[in-house]
Amino acid sequence: MRAVALPEDAVPDWAAIAIVIVGVTAFAVAQGLTYPLIAMLFDSRGLSSSLAGLNAACYAAGLAVSTLMLGRLMSLLRGDWLIVAALLGVSFALSTFALFDSLSVWFVARFVLGCSVGIIFTVSEAWLNSACPDRLRGRVSGIYGASLCAGFAAGPLAIPFLGTENGFAFALTAVYVALVAFASALLGRFSRSKPVASAPGGIVAFIRLAPVLALMVLVFGFADIAAISTMPVYLLQRGYSQSFVAFVATMVALPTALTQPLVGWLLDTVSRPVVALMATLVCALAFLVLPLIGSEIALLLTVSVLGAGCFSLYTCALTLLGERFSGGLLVAGSAAYSLVYALGSGLGSGATGWILDLSLTAWPLAMGAILMLFAMVFAVTLRRPAIVEGRGE
Repeated sequence: MRAVALPEDAVPDWAAIAIVIVGVTAFAVAQGLTYPLIAMLFDSRGLSSSLAGLNAACYAAGLAVSTLMLGRLMSLLRGDWLIVAALLGVSFALSTFALFDSLSVWFVARFVLGCSVGIIFTVSEAWLNSACPDRLRGRVSGIYGASLCAGFAAGPLAIPFLGTENGFAFALTAVYVALVAFASALLGRFSRSKPVASAPGGIVAFIRLAPVLALMVLVFGFADIAAISTMPVYLLQRGYSQSFVAFVATMVALPTALTQPLVGWLLDTVSRPVVALMATLVCALAFLVLPLIGSEIALLLTVSVLGAGCFSLYTCALTLLGERFSGGLLVAGSAAYSLVYALGSGLGSGATGWILDLSLTAWPLAMGAILMLFAMVFAVTLRRPAIVEGRGE
């Protein structure tokens, strides 16, 4: 049998894919560690919850600023080196948490952390799609999503082993991220592709071209924050123990990571919009049946399905982004995803808490109804448009 040579654009850039997956896992570990650890340290020092929330807002502000300035940053520094610089920024911020106790310094460090994470997240996703041929896009996106979930889960799990005092957890994670930055710089020498910068106005142009994809990420952000933030409160108010609720949180993350490669395979095998629609319906139905479930085992299974279905929305959105856009609009689309996710999670954290205060049963029913509404909107757009060769004009 004679081997058939694949065209250049059908051959994966494995070096670039490795850089993206290793780098995004490192940022996920750092974010998974800092969120609970900083909250615990604030509480142990007797600082108010509002002050802790303001500190977290600095992270969000940094994320937004770096996303909006991405076009300018990529005009100054090549995309692969920008990822390395951002990883070093994460390491610097974590080192600052380890070395200083000043609250004002921590606010600045949290802003720097947000800026660095925003760059890694946005440029990495664009590079992943440009480095991956369409025939493998779903599976690679699934591995990316699994690595992201695993990193988020690993961060909090490290706290009992590393402790909360003396800044050791921050310092060790800073060293780990710095080593990943060094490895990324070495791997970058073997990559064939590079992230392409988008022109000013690229984010607005992308949203105009792909409002349904933006809506998908908005709904994902809304549902995701409900699953990881509001769900524990809902279960505690239903009378479940704190230990069981903590176990439920693990059952949201673990099956989500394990199922993303399967979702990626489906995205490469059947219609991608149909997979996205099915993920939305699965997540919606899981929310809707929550008030009917009393058994702890049934609840764990339902929450596992909910978490997997919810994150699958993002895996689908990432795959569809690479399928439908190229050039600078890949970067613009990734930046738009970051901003829209932040908007969705912000709306979700406020609205879901308000609904839960009104009625215990209304919260899961409202979430299910919102997801069902989106499924109806997405169902009427089931078509495969031509690839947009975009540079962000």
